Amino acid sequence: MKIALCPTYLPNIENFSWMISQKKVHFYGGLNYQKQSLRNRAEIYGANGKLKLTIPIKHLHGGFRKLDKDVCIAYDIDWQKKHWKSICSAYRSSPYFEYFESELYPFFQKKEITLFLLNIRLIEKLMLLIDHSFDYEIIKPKTKQIEKLNSLISSKKEVKSEFKEYVQVFGNKFGFLPNLSILDLLFNLGPETKTYLNSIKLDLN
Repeated sequence: MKIALCPTYLPNIENFSWMISQKKVHFYGGLNYQKQSLRNRAEIYGANGKLKLTIPIKHLHGGFRKLDKDVCIAYDIDWQKKHWKSICSAYRSSPYFEYFESELYPFFQKKEITLFLLNIRLIEKLMLLIDHSFDYEIIKPKTKQIEKLNSLISSKKEVKSEFKEYVQVFGNKFGFLPNLSILDLLFNLGPETKTYLNSIKLDLN
């Protein structure tokens, strides 16, 4: 039995902690796309508190469902410019933003067609930035005997994992916000990101 995960946009810290604990991550795009999930959403720490970033997708006509792997990104509005501006505003003064800025900026310029592929490409890059040897496999939609780890992509699940506090840019205004996008950890802790991820006590029940 393989445990499979749908890739999410700039995954949260819990998600990333689980991925680096696996010898190989199996990504699965064979489920019907679900709205109100983390597939196309991420949360960062902005000047006014928690800030949600959402990638618009091309809506389906006639009520037909699409598999995760086939969902296309919409570019009617310049969401890439908006997201990058928000990320810069949130983390420009963090200790490691300038160190990683040039590595991440191209993802907010190139227009990937599918959400599934964009998310995987971002995860690949982020794994490289935290110096983690990342091995993954994309499982075919009709593969049998797999367990879908939906708890890591639900936006409504209560987070039970334990997170140690670390210094955040706006922490003195709103306090510590746990389990934001991996970007929050990367820009604030830099080379200590992987150590922090390994310290999390995961509870995915």
